[in-house]
Formats: sequence, structure tokens, C-alpha cells
Amino acid sequence: MDVIRKTKIAVIFTLILLMILNLTGCNSKDGAVGALNSKSQAGVKTIKIAYLPITHALPLYVENELSKENFKNFKLELVKFGSWTELVDALNSGNVDGASILIELAMKAKEQGIDLKAVALGHRDGNVVVVSKNINKVEDLKGKNFAIPSKLSTHNVLLHIMLQKSGLKYSDVNVVELPPPEMAAALAEGRISGYCVAEPFGAKSVALDKGKTLFESQDLWEGSVCCGLVLRNDFIKDNGVIAEEFIKEYIKAGEKAESKDEVIRDIAEKYLKAEEQVLDLSLKWISYENLKLEEKDYNELSKYMVEMGLSENPPLYSEFVDNTFIGKVK
Repeated sequence: MDVIRKTKIAVIFTLILLMILNLTGCNSKDGAVGALNSKSQAGVKTIKIAYLPITHALPLYVENELSKENFKNFKLELVKFGSWTELVDALNSGNVDGASILIELAMKAKEQGIDLKAVALGHRDGNVVVVSKNINKVEDLKGKNFAIPSKLSTHNVLLHIMLQKSGLKYSDVNVVELPPPEMAAALAEGRISGYCVAEPFGAKSVALDKGKTLFESQDLWEGSVCCGLVLRNDFIKDNGVIAEEFIKEYIKAGEKAESKDEVIRDIAEKYLKAEEQVLDLSLKWISYENLKLEEKDYNELSKYMVEMGLSENPPLYSEFVDNTFIGKVK
């Protein structure tokens, strides 16, 4: 009996020992998985990109909405601003990693020592000169108030070109800077006689029959450069793989945006809060094809900036534009 009892005790002890070892093994395995997951999460960087709610930044919205499942090494956080001044301050101070921004503002920041790189465009075309109903030609604007969002903008350059082509001087009109959301109301109330701005604010006056289109941007300057995607160069240097993945998805998002289908329209409406007819017109004017910033177009913009006294020494194309990543997109 003692032998049988001892045998049972030995068996029970062995079973208990196996159970302990098995549980320990499971815990070790779970711990390893937990550590791996922790490491994986730690390796996913959040990219903060600043933007204003305009159609010129649509590829960013599309990337944020449709490409999340494709992101391997980063999360995208879009940071909304109400003015270019606030956005530029955040970009220059490093509070964001990049921005969809007027190229002229980014060029000026680069000229002043902020190390930025333009890695893609935001769009092609998509700017219009909108005037009140009683303005029929450029000469009718002489002595009138004309609004732009910023002196450092393609909208200001387009105004310069338009006046020049009509034999007028820049000083022949009263140029005022207004926040884009205020421009349609200012035109309707007669405080200004015309304006040039990013969409959808031009389309608003036209769609509501409070103004009319005098020119589209390509009528004045074919291949005009406006908003672009810029990144801080320290971010690129420290996060090359992530930057490449982010820009790759951005370019793909631009290709999707060009379809302007129901999905894209829903995304645009979500970020822009624009009425249907305004959005229709705004998307009709703009293109998201070929978002590479070409040297010829950039140099023409630099020439205008010097000519207008907006820049004394604009950065060279090779210093400011980085097509490394966009060149890898297939």
C-alpha cells in the first residue's frame, strides 16, 4: 500500500510540476508577444501635418481617410489652422513636421533660415480671379479694392501678371489682404470689386451668383505653382523610411483625388464644409495630376517673386525642392 501511495504522490507531483512549467511557458510566450507589440507601437511615429481647409490640400484629406490601413511605420495627424500666419509659426517652430502651404511662404521661410523641403505639389490650377458683376475687363479694376490672402501667394502673383498684361501697374488697384472666408461676403457687400484666392472661396461667389470669373489661373500663367507639401528637413533626415512611405501614399491619394468621384466628393465635403454647387465648381477648376514640382515652373515663380520685391534671394531649386521620394513612387 505504501508503494501505491508513494506512486500516486509521485504522479500528482509530476502533473503539478508540468502544469507549473506549462503555465510559465505560456506567460513567457505572452510576455514576448507583449514586448513585440510594445516595440511595434513604439516604432510607429505620428506625423503632424498642418493645413488650411482648402481644396488645394485635398490629397492630404484623401490620404488620411483612405490610406490608413496601408500605413506601416506611421500615423497621420492633420492639424487644422485658421490662417497662414498661425500655420507658418507652427511649421517654423517645429510644432508640426510639415504642411500643405503656399509655396511662396515656404520659400520665404527657407530664405530666412528655416530648413524646409518641398516634396510635392498640392494641386495644379484651381485659382480664379473673381470680380463683381459690374467689372467686365481688367481696366475696370483701376482704383478699386482687390483682395488677396497674402502678399506671399500665387494669388498675388496672378494679380501682378493680370495687371501687367493689361498695361496697368500694381499700384493702379488698392490691394488688400483678407482672410479667404471673408472674401465672398466682402464682394457681395461691395467692399471689394474682385479677389483671387484658394478654393472653394472663389467658387462661392460664382455659384451663388454674387460674382463672376474674369480669369482662371491657366489663362494668366500656364503651369502656375501654388500650394505644396513641405516637410522640415530635420524630420526627413531622422525619418527617411517614414518620409518615403508618407509621400508615396500622398501621391497615390492625389491620383485618387483626380477621379473626383462620390467618395472623393464626400471627403472634400467633410473637410471643407462647402455647399454642393460650390464644391462642384471648385473641383471642376482644379487638378491633382502630376504633383511633382518641376524646375522650370519653380524658377518662373522665383523670377516673379524677385520682380515683385517679395524676395531678394529666393532659394535655389536644388536647395529647396526634394524629389527623391516622389521619384520612387511607382
